[in-house]
Amino acid sequence: MLEFYHTPFSRSFGVHWLLEELGQPYEMKIIDVRAKGGAAESYRAIQPSKKVPAVVVDGTIVTERAAISIYLGDRFPEAGMAPGIGDPERAPYLTMLVYCDSVLDPAIAARANGWNYESSNSFSFGLFDDMVAYVERVLSQKPYAAGDNFTAADTHLASSIQFTMDIIKVLPEKPVFRDYLARALARPAYRRAMDKDMELMKTVTPPPGMR
Repeated sequence: MLEFYHTPFSRSFGVHWLLEELGQPYEMKIIDVRAKGGAAESYRAIQPSKKVPAVVVDGTIVTERAAISIYLGDRFPEAGMAPGIGDPERAPYLTMLVYCDSVLDPAIAARANGWNYESSNSFSFGLFDDMVAYVERVLSQKPYAAGDNFTAADTHLASSIQFTMDIIKVLPEKPVFRDYLARALARPAYRRAMDKDMELMKTVTPPPGMR
């Protein structure tokens, strides 16, 4: 049994999309992290900071988006969402998954909250402009995050770009980002996940950009 702890239109959407790509049955557990006071205190037993996403697979808890994506991609290799060990795309795949969590996401959060800093040494995730330039360079050199093939790194990266560029409007709009989203968001699994999230939005507190 695979349980998925999710808030619609949140950072967990990439995992929702990945689950649709994997084609495995899962049970969704809705967590309203934007409710007054946040998620229920009992949820800390699954996720210590009461954040989403989280998954429980046959009793094993996995948290953090990159870890979840790596775990699920390797557990269900038949879906082709994770380059295998020895595949040339494995290294850029892992790099982008971790980069989204450790650099892109905190740099976006810092910019959205008005943090001003000039040195890349001030914060472990470095400068916002360096992050934008790196992602733009990667997507200018290859069609997907890891190379020629769509992987779990793309459910992660594309969902982050789409939300931060189009919903909260922190990431600057770039032609290469638009072209990348056109490729990634055309996938049927994205549409299925998005349609489900649109329905689920009726049951939770919406994000600031959608109120």
